[in-house]
Amino acid sequence: MLENARFDGRDFDEIRQITFERNFLKYPEGSVLVTQGNTKIIITASVMENVPRFLQDTGTGWITAEYNMLPRATQSRNQRERDRLRTKGRTHEIQRLIGRSMRAAFNYEKLGERTIKIDCDVIQADGGTRCASITGAFIAVFDAINFLYNQQRIYEFPDYKVTAAISLGIKNDKVLLDLNYEEDSKVDVDFNLVANEDLELIEIQGTAEGAPFNKESLNKMIDIGQKGVKELIRIQKQVLNL
Repeated sequence: MLENARFDGRDFDEIRQITFERNFLKYPEGSVLVTQGNTKIIITASVMENVPRFLQDTGTGWITAEYNMLPRATQSRNQRERDRLRTKGRTHEIQRLIGRSMRAAFNYEKLGERTIKIDCDVIQADGGTRCASITGAFIAVFDAINFLYNQQRIYEFPDYKVTAAISLGIKNDKVLLDLNYEEDSKVDVDFNLVANEDLELIEIQGTAEGAPFNKESLNKMIDIGQKGVKELIRIQKQVLNL
């Protein structure tokens, strides 16, 4: 194997193959099946004619998200969260990340007093599920807003910036882009980056799982992450005919 290749044949700065199947489900205003490597996620965007209480009578809309992983999305069966009677902290963190990212991507205030509720259901997990959820959610939300626009329930398509997310890691002082599960479970640094088409940063999450990392490594991860996001956004635009 080449020195600059990973076990699956990718270069260190190469993303996995990703596809988007739009209108994957019949009923939601927006839906997509995202396949990124062996990770598969069904994402829906539902239009709801209400907003949270703190936004009532403001004329402003809202975008929020939920995230769930099916019991056999992983190699061994996980217990459903409803069976635990409460949502795990990790799930709350991911849901809030997806919601924040989509509110940064779209001018949701122009939706009127309605909510777009995103549901991300992981049906097969092989690393990068939160990032793939964000990248796919942009497409599902775009289609839901387009539904509102075509139905003349809004008369102006809200401003937006195409947004995507990518995972990274450091192993043996080498930055890896778009980790699968085997890589993710072994890296010394775990890193997620969310950015838009102007390469403006929306969120950075970085944690040392083993040895600490320095500013030089952080900047390198941001540079390689932006390269990955740029490639994802090129594919998103192609899928959405933008």
